[in-house]
Amino acid sequence: MIIGAGNHTYEVIHGWGDLPAGIRYGYTHGVVCDSQHRIFIHNQSLDAVVIFDDKGRFVKSWGAEFSQGAHGMWLNQEGGEEFLYLSDYERHIVAKTTLDGEPVYTLRWPEQSGIYQSEQQYKPTNVAVAPNGDVYVGDGYGLSWIHQYDAAGEYLRSFGGKGAAAGQLDCPHGLWVDTRQNEPNLLVADRANQRLQSFTLDGRHLGFVTSELRRPCHFDALGEEVLIPDLWGRVTIFDRDNRLVIHLGDNPDVWKAPGYPNLPHGQRYAGRFISPHAACFDPEGDIYVVEWISDGRVTRLHRV
Repeated sequence: MIIGAGNHTYEVIHGWGDLPAGIRYGYTHGVVCDSQHRIFIHNQSLDAVVIFDDKGRFVKSWGAEFSQGAHGMWLNQEGGEEFLYLSDYERHIVAKTTLDGEPVYTLRWPEQSGIYQSEQQYKPTNVAVAPNGDVYVGDGYGLSWIHQYDAAGEYLRSFGGKGAAAGQLDCPHGLWVDTRQNEPNLLVADRANQRLQSFTLDGRHLGFVTSELRRPCHFDALGEEVLIPDLWGRVTIFDRDNRLVIHLGDNPDVWKAPGYPNLPHGQRYAGRFISPHAACFDPEGDIYVVEWISDGRVTRLHRV
């Protein structure tokens, strides 16, 4: 199955990655690629972090403590070492770990913000890290705030809050620090508002992107192009000015199907996505997509 066009033509490989006997995905929620071209999958199972090499061969797994709330995953290079930032909305935390799962620190609910009456209201979905090391956490499933911390994990400020006005958010599901322009800015997948919203790095609203989006979930970038998994049945690539380059695997109205997203295998059509929740590039421009499906699905789009 081939999809796309021009420089964005891909062979579709659904079910990529050879899981060993005894490991089964739950909902697949996050995916990143490290400097060794290994692919990390964050999913809701006792093997919450599954690692493959670039050929799809299983390397290792860990992370049983994330089995109920595994969600967003962000990989960041810091001082020559790589770290994972793992969002767990059931335990109301973001954990920073090594690539092997050794803990570095844990960000718990931002009680000092004065926003929450209890940690139960705080359900973080994703993280972004700025060039200076500041960490931004999106409370996508909670009260729709973004919380900013310094590189040591010390709380700095909060901005957003639920609503549709400029500066307000409704499920800030994914975050990315966009360095393609002269001044870095924070790009937010404002999912329930069906838009992207940009902020300065200290939380001032800058603007919106509202076209060619359904339910944007998160981001990855390669060069000047940004990859946006869209929960409602497609993956989108924008250029440096956040204009459409291409939609991939479009499956119109799939979200209206009975039982969505957990469709029977007979309704999972080759070359069409159901519920893209996260996606990433590898250095060669291949794309890995994980979908919000109870038994998980990982798709590789191999550039041809």
